[in-house]
Amino acid sequence: MKGTKQIFDSAKNKASSLLKDPVKTKKLLDTAFSRSSSAKNSTFPLFGLGEKVQALVRMIRSYVQKEYMDIPWQTIVAVTAALIYLVAPFDALADFIPLLGFADDAAILSAVLASINQDLERFLAWEKSKCENAEPAIYEEIDTQEINTQ
Repeated sequence: MKGTKQIFDSAKNKASSLLKDPVKTKKLLDTAFSRSSSAKNSTFPLFGLGEKVQALVRMIRSYVQKEYMDIPWQTIVAVTAALIYLVAPFDALADFIPLLGFADDAAILSAVLASINQDLERFLAWEKSKCENAEPAIYEEIDTQEINTQ
């Protein structure tokens, strides 16, 4: 079986081509987000990384949608490769092996997070400022009697 580095290098090659296909990119992001959500709500071994994975998914999604572009291409590829590695059914250590099977996933995610930490922090600051600067929606009450009489 291939080693973790070889598999991750292969995932980086896949990431470059996958990012050119919006449908496949969306599918990857949805799958990674779903897995990280289940990690937060269960005894999934990546507990503790779930929120970080979700932030990575949001960062890639914002980049692909051209909302947030202040990020190096190498970071986009590394994060996408880590997400591919996370969702791949077969990696260096099969995920069906209790606890040990997710150790390589956690190691890859931790390494990528450490290498792109500044980029992720900038994204999170941008995301926070975007929420803080959002204008509140104005709602008007609708008279249901007026609707029913029409």
